[in-house]
Amino acid sequence: MPAPAPSISLGAPTPYITSHGSKVARLHMYDWIVLVLLAVLDGVLNIIEPFHRFVGSEMMTDLRYPMKDNTVPFWAVPIVGIIGPIIIMTVIYFKKRNVYDLHHGILGLLFSVLITAVLTDAIKDGVGRPRPDFFWRCFPDGIPDYNNFTTGAICHGEASVIKEGHKSFPSGHSSWSFAGLGFLSWYLAGKIKVFDRKGHVAKLCIVLSPLLLAALVAVSRVDDYWHHWQDVCTGGLLGLTVASICYLQFFPLPSDENGLWPHAYFRHIGEPEGDNQVQPTYMSRRSSIHNGSFHSPDAVEMRSTSRALDSMEAGGRVQ
Repeated sequence: MPAPAPSISLGAPTPYITSHGSKVARLHMYDWIVLVLLAVLDGVLNIIEPFHRFVGSEMMTDLRYPMKDNTVPFWAVPIVGIIGPIIIMTVIYFKKRNVYDLHHGILGLLFSVLITAVLTDAIKDGVGRPRPDFFWRCFPDGIPDYNNFTTGAICHGEASVIKEGHKSFPSGHSSWSFAGLGFLSWYLAGKIKVFDRKGHVAKLCIVLSPLLLAALVAVSRVDDYWHHWQDVCTGGLLGLTVASICYLQFFPLPSDENGLWPHAYFRHIGEPEGDNQVQPTYMSRRSSIHNGSFHSPDAVEMRSTSRALDSMEAGGRVQ
């Protein structure tokens, strides 16, 4: 009798949203719960009254800048820093069909922005630095009023406007923008292999474009006299630092050989699912990962030894 053919197994199936989306989301259920808690905490930090730092009459010399509208409105920051990057990640998903990349990209982005938001607003409330236009927030009629003994400002402006006037440090627009767009910059660097040592400087332009946009948002805060330059620099550094930490939590370094996809995807393809699947050879899988074109299961390569083929051929001759 011919020798039984060796069992063959397929590599891990392609992780689509329909096949793996719910599984991936369940694995990170607690992460999503923490995200909700971070959003609630940030809401509380925006409600509470910030520390009202002492503002004397002599200090008002540097706080008499005119009140202006925001060049970049508050509602535009989430569009630029969150929705825009998510759209780009979704487009890449429809091209590559990798739900791990989509899920971890969005999860990392949201963590980057919300952690930055909580840190920013907590520091704002604790520092209570007056904005450059604080004079006009405090004295909207232009008539100053100071304590005769301490020379401290006795504000008679609208309470909500004065409250907002004590939230200069650090800049929320800057930190949010660099948190979201900084994460996107890391993400694009991995996807287009900007550090492949082939000298394609044009790739750097793509990677640096989100950072340029974030920088322009930050500069607008100084131009509008809503922030001092120190507020903007600190906010940008804070957002970019958190973005870098969050990206590396989910993805390898863009310069890594496997920097294209998140860590979870390589665990997925390294642990085949099911018993009746074809296992890709080590070399073919490694090269597929390296060039970013791993598309199992449709074109997965079957692995068998010459001994198994000889046994099957011998069996055919016996019959």
